[in-house]
Amino acid sequence: MGANSTYTDSELLTLLRAGDRQAFEEIYRRHWKNMYRTAYLVLHDDAASTDIVQDIFVWCWEKRAIMQVASLGGYLSMAVRYKVANYIRREKVRAGFFAEAEKLRLPEGAHEFTLELKELRSIIAQFTEELPGRCRDIFYLSRFEYLSNKEIAARLGISEKTVENQLTIALKRLRMRLGSFSAWMVLFL
Repeated sequence: MGANSTYTDSELLTLLRAGDRQAFEEIYRRHWKNMYRTAYLVLHDDAASTDIVQDIFVWCWEKRAIMQVASLGGYLSMAVRYKVANYIRREKVRAGFFAEAEKLRLPEGAHEFTLELKELRSIIAQFTEELPGRCRDIFYLSRFEYLSNKEIAARLGISEKTVENQLTIALKRLRMRLGSFSAWMVLFL
């Protein structure tokens, strides 16, 4: 395969599902530029746009065997728009958090408090990354994007019961991990 590949996107998708690396590379060559352009037109951020495109392709490779896509180009285009929207939402939440934190001038002697909070954030971020894929996605959408169980279920195409079960598992593991931070858990959980 290469620049002169005569495979259709549908044929490439079939080969991709079978684990054909060359098909994946051809899909990447065909679509990355339009995907990047779509992200960049909204974000005006080279690094973020590149990361979004790479994340989508990593996901496609990891989920290749179960991908159910009618139109590859349409799917990739929608994936970019979805990721861009999430990026913007996440950045707004982060900016809002820091703006609020800036308003709260900590009294003297609060240095220990800020160190514990920083350590807690680090532990939770590492914990989130270590969760199995579906559980991590559900936990992230619940705790960082503030989606309801119903919204998570709709977004991921799973039942609300599955969302509840996965959150229960994640929160139980987090409680065990946090141990000494039990007072802080109330704020996060």
